[in-house]
Amino acid sequence: MTIISRLATTARSLTALLIQPASAHCDTEDGPAVQDGRRALDTGNANHALKWVHAEGEDEVRASFDAAQAARGGDGAAAAARAFLETLVRVHRAGEGAGFDGIKPTGTELPAEVVAADAALEAGTIEPLRGLIPDDRWDELEQRFNAALSKKGFDVDDLDAARDYVSSYVHFFTYAEGEHEHHHHGGHEHGSHVHAAHQH
Repeated sequence: MTIISRLATTARSLTALLIQPASAHCDTEDGPAVQDGRRALDTGNANHALKWVHAEGEDEVRASFDAAQAARGGDGAAAAARAFLETLVRVHRAGEGAGFDGIKPTGTELPAEVVAADAALEAGTIEPLRGLIPDDRWDELEQRFNAALSKKGFDVDDLDAARDYVSSYVHFFTYAEGEHEHHHHGGHEHGSHVHAAHQH
């Protein structure tokens, strides 16, 4: 890789950090935690959301989920659902040592590596990341991608397996983002996008 290419890669990484401090969009409306939180509310199955939090934070998130479910159909339903989603994301981020200042809006800009990593898991091929990740990091990236892909078919009612997938999923994403030395989350290092971490 040429010096110019390395400088360009560094610039992209710095831009990504400026766009989304802490980690790429776990705290956005389009992020996987919020989307799975909504799926939990829609299906009545808290496990869709609980896979995003460490075991120590499970009781708080489950209590908020139960309150939101109890409020469904009433005047306070929207507020209770929002409180649950915010609790889910806050506890998730607290588990990785990150702060929480609210859920970011739909359309929040994302680093190119994040978008490509999501596309890679959706398509089952790492090729969307080709050209975005330095060659000297490719072998490790591919290993992490394969580990996540191999666990993608988890049973949502097997919370241990679901959390194991999320652990591999975010392990892959943080490396793709260039943040592999940051954001440990009780086995979860932080990750990203909407569909890739969902049960299919």
